[in-house]
Amino acid sequence: MSRRSPIPKMPWAADHQWQVKLSAVFVICLSMALMGIGEGLLVLANLGSSPWTVFSQGIALQTGLSIGTIIGIVSVIVLLLWIPLGLRPGVGTILNIIIIAIFVDLAVDNIPIPDTLTIRIVFMIIGIVVFGISTTFYLSCQLGAGPRDGLMVGLCLKYNWKVGTVRTLIEVIVCVFGFFLGGTVGISTIIFALGVGWIIEATVILFRHIK
Repeated sequence: MSRRSPIPKMPWAADHQWQVKLSAVFVICLSMALMGIGEGLLVLANLGSSPWTVFSQGIALQTGLSIGTIIGIVSVIVLLLWIPLGLRPGVGTILNIIIIAIFVDLAVDNIPIPDTLTIRIVFMIIGIVVFGISTTFYLSCQLGAGPRDGLMVGLCLKYNWKVGTVRTLIEVIVCVFGFFLGGTVGISTIIFALGVGWIIEATVILFRHIK
């Protein structure tokens, strides 16, 4: 079975997950900042949370713990799922946790709240597209993935599945569980779950053609 990484190694990529290579660090920081802005646009659109947020919200409702606490617990559990997949954390794993959260807050605090449904839909579409494309850029740096993206990469490596298929399955599964646990699902949630994996897949295909 092929163990070829589902994300092409681009010219800016590091040689290993803990190498502080200037080009890789620049691209990964920029990509994660854009991911945070993309998530912030989804928040401002107010048309539904991302599937993992719905999942965490549902567990929080059932346990009485805060969403932030649940997000942390879920991240640790997902990291444990890396073990049988043979994955290891890297610089990107740490940066993922820090940078995205900072830029979500910056986007929400500084971008005006849309006052029409049309602008909210535009925010939603831009947010999902930017998030998907930026995810591929940061993973191409080969500096390690965040907990959820690492799970996607690990499953692709283990079973030689397409990124789009794996990511869509993961997003749909956590969304369904979150919904039945009481999490709030909106149109953004559904489009994100069904679409972001294929945006990543399309960017991967583009990378393979231009590398």
